[in-house]
Amino acid sequence: MMTLEGFAEMIRTRRKAKKWSQRVLGSKSGLPQSHISKIEGGADLQLSTLIELARLLDLEVALVPKQLIPVLRSLGAPHRTREVEERRPMYALDESELDESEFEANASDKRHWLER
Repeated sequence: MMTLEGFAEMIRTRRKAKKWSQRVLGSKSGLPQSHISKIEGGADLQLSTLIELARLLDLEVALVPKQLIPVLRSLGAPHRTREVEERRPMYALDESELDESEFEANASDKRHWLER
């Protein structure tokens, strides 16, 4: 669940990504810099203010069912992969890259399918 602190952090992060000062965001939104500072500090804010700040910062405010939250979080999460050393190609372009036992197993499988 998003908290006031979470909103504050998102607003601050996006503002800094745009290289805007609190004063610049304030002037674009019609709010004094001191109010932007309070919002970024976690102060309560009106929904209309949140929507306007989100719009200026290229964010979207949306209400979604709780059961969809894990799906939405997974869309933005970095993909987890195995360590490079553990990765193996699903196929080899050159059979010389396979160790001999793998080659024999693959050749046996190929013969089995060709004999059908």
